[in-house]
Amino acid sequence: MTDELILANATLVLPGATLRGQLRICDGDIGNLATGAAVPKGAVDCDGDYLCPGMIELHTDNLERHIQPRPKVDWPHAAAIMAHDAELAGTGITTVFDAMRVGSVSRKESRYGSYARGLATEMLELRAKDALKISHFLHLRAEVCSDSLVQELAEFGEADRVGLVSLMDHTPGQRQFRDLSKLEAYVKGKHGLDDAGFAAHVAHLKTLRDTYGDLHEVEAVSAARRFGAVLASHDDTTAEQVATSAAHGFIWRNSPPR
Repeated sequence: MTDELILANATLVLPGATLRGQLRICDGDIGNLATGAAVPKGAVDCDGDYLCPGMIELHTDNLERHIQPRPKVDWPHAAAIMAHDAELAGTGITTVFDAMRVGSVSRKESRYGSYARGLATEMLELRAKDALKISHFLHLRAEVCSDSLVQELAEFGEADRVGLVSLMDHTPGQRQFRDLSKLEAYVKGKHGLDDAGFAAHVAHLKTLRDTYGDLHEVEAVSAARRFGAVLASHDDTTAEQVATSAAHGFIWRNSPPR
């Protein structure tokens, strides 16, 4: 039997107009639209409520907020994922690309450890159990200023629903962290580093960039193609960076430099 749902007497938000009408859904697909306030027998009367396409969220750190609601707290991941999922559904988002960092800093005192593979597995397991309300894809944020990006990317494959890969470079002195005074305030405030600790942090990240940066950029682009994912740039701030991203066929996640 055909599974049919009619949403009637709704305010339909269409590409070129907003009007009162009804939407017929057959077996999960939109069948047809009709205008007017009539409510057929068996239909849901929306009483003028807005009915619009679901929104797509390409980049969100909302999941991280649920997993770590405050410093040094690691909330149970399944509960955090489901809370994140329900929250997005409640705001009209029906497809999300969950941002997860790949590329870690392995120094003992680093706060940037590996986590994406395990979290992605938990996400996909919940999806397989039909426990999530909306459609989830992965947005892998590839950190080129790291020492484990190649290994972490190799843990993902075509079955992992990787839809977006963006290149990040958090090397002190460029892009998002080109203002070292702002970086200093952020890192000291978040991680409690003193002057010597901050200086060591900056020096180590710059060494990582010099050692692995170019290789990591090439490997991230290659991995995105292997996944069949869209490539995105992250915080390009110079004409040279824009040109490099354009040569890779990137799209913009952030607004281009003005």
